[in-house]
Amino acid sequence: MKRFLKILAGCMVIFGWAGFAGAAISDQTKECLACHQEQMPGLITQWQSSSHWQSGVGCYECHKAEKGEADAREHNGFLVATIVSPKDCGQCHPQETAEQESSHHAKAGDILNTQDGLLGQTIGGEPAVAVGCRQCHGSIVKVNEDGTLDSATWPNTGIGRVNPDGSKGTCSACHTRHRFSKEQARKPEVCGKCHLGPDHPQKEVYEESKHGILYRAYEHELNMDRPKWVAGEDYYDAPTCASCHISASRNQPVTHDVGDRLSWDLRAPISKRTDDWQMKLVNMKDVCSSCHVAGFVQGFYDQLDNFVDLYNDKFAIPAKEIRSLLMDRGVISKDNFDEKIDWIYWELWHHEGRRARHGAAMSGPDYAWWHGIYDVAKNFYSEFLPEAEEASKKAGKPEVYDEIIDKYIKSDPRHIWFIEGFDPKKVDAMKQYYQERYDQKVE
Repeated sequence: MKRFLKILAGCMVIFGWAGFAGAAISDQTKECLACHQEQMPGLITQWQSSSHWQSGVGCYECHKAEKGEADAREHNGFLVATIVSPKDCGQCHPQETAEQESSHHAKAGDILNTQDGLLGQTIGGEPAVAVGCRQCHGSIVKVNEDGTLDSATWPNTGIGRVNPDGSKGTCSACHTRHRFSKEQARKPEVCGKCHLGPDHPQKEVYEESKHGILYRAYEHELNMDRPKWVAGEDYYDAPTCASCHISASRNQPVTHDVGDRLSWDLRAPISKRTDDWQMKLVNMKDVCSSCHVAGFVQGFYDQLDNFVDLYNDKFAIPAKEIRSLLMDRGVISKDNFDEKIDWIYWELWHHEGRRARHGAAMSGPDYAWWHGIYDVAKNFYSEFLPEAEEASKKAGKPEVYDEIIDKYIKSDPRHIWFIEGFDPKKVDAMKQYYQERYDQKVE
């Protein structure tokens, strides 16, 4: 087999690839192939299965560099760059690149200069950040003096990677090299590299939703290999992440700005509407309407809006203000992560709160409730408030906690159970129901 590949590679080079690709392969790429077919045949085989191969786009066309570029280096007589950045891809895909560069994906690397980044670097350590945080958010790629890439920041396919040429992001985060397949990028697994886990479990939420269940049942009938892929026309049984956030509908073109259809910011401590949210909501409802009637779509968004308001007003805003009050009264310091309550508050919104909101937004009931609002409520009542009381006592200022209870708990009927216990009428009604329904006495 190995000998066959050598002979095949030689024939391809001799005959100029004319009989093997839809377009002619450049002389420079032929020289690349003469070596790389032997050294890394898997990579070449991937490329031969790609649209790039069919179009005559090869190694040199993507990796060529200009003198003076930060990561340009000599390689067997050619000036090349290891990283193919969005700027490079934009030579052939200008619209897709422009949309990607204006998207939230391209800004994902900014998180390295926030509390998230500081947390990882401090309590974890640089090696953990390199293989954890930056593999999703992206690194600032550093170039060694000889033009090679610093292993502290490379390899990396983080969606917000800052490249040596100044561009942000990497197309290969979704269109994995060297096939750069549309079909692969349309599958939810590609998003699952980053959108999963305790703080943003979109993939798990999707899998438990009706959308995810239908995807598993009809995955092979969704025609994801088609060049044109319009919901309601080219496929019918289930949407993927791409269907809702990127791919075309009957009334919208493909977009590589993943925020074009997001009307809520569900990541922040307190959710807020995004810029131009009315238009973004119209865009997303248009996608939903490929399969659902207008009343169903509106009902879903009514439920989501009510859920987000509940999270904001009952838990998120009070928790944020309570922590600020403790700081202003000198009960706790204004530094982050040096008090127990800082950690409780962090997970309240960053973990439980995000899970709840994403669960509601993506039709994942278990994440909306048990992994979501239940955990938010449990930790608000059994961890956050008790720690506020303990910190106030320790600081010799118990009156601060009394102020918190008066202002945020006693004044809101939704919290009054924390002071007075469950409503006796509701408890009696529950007991009566179980006795009648199951012939079961509840103590």
